Amino acid sequence: MLIILSGLPGVGKTTIARGLANALGAVHVRIDSMEQALRNMGVNVTGEGYAVAQAVSEDNLRLGRIVIADCVNPDPESRNDWRSVAERAGVDPLDVEIVCSNHDEHRRRVESRRSDIPGHRLPVWADVVARDYRPWHRDRLVIDTARLDAQQSIEVIVAIVRGSDSQALNCST
Repeated sequence: MLIILSGLPGVGKTTIARGLANALGAVHVRIDSMEQALRNMGVNVTGEGYAVAQAVSEDNLRLGRIVIADCVNPDPESRNDWRSVAERAGVDPLDVEIVCSNHDEHRRRVESRRSDIPGHRLPVWADVVARDYRPWHRDRLVIDTARLDAQQSIEVIVAIVRGSDSQALNCST
């Protein structure tokens, strides 16, 4: 399975992705890490991080691994690209949009974060609110981290992956 975590910076994607990777024994593919490695090599990064992440993800999916893609995934094109990776690898995709419905809490998280990737510049709040993040037009699981903590969010996704809550795919949590 390819679990595609999407959402604006600061909503909790990486925290959830790490917990999911541990809970499921999955591969965590983090766009920020790949893009920063490319920047460190002097590459002016536009879409290269996504392309590299998708290639690495497809390789791991073909090995039978569960892969967790940790990315903003801001538009229909990037979302379709991830679904194409799953299709080529012959696995099911699980789209999970991570949101934080509490504006003040989201801002607090963005403003208090510290980078854990050497050289990576985290976006400031103005960057986050100005980001071109387009609405979804397909079913996905929506996890609201203003309502659920990281562990609860992980448990919801693990339940779906393990097949005990397939109805949750069309609802918000």
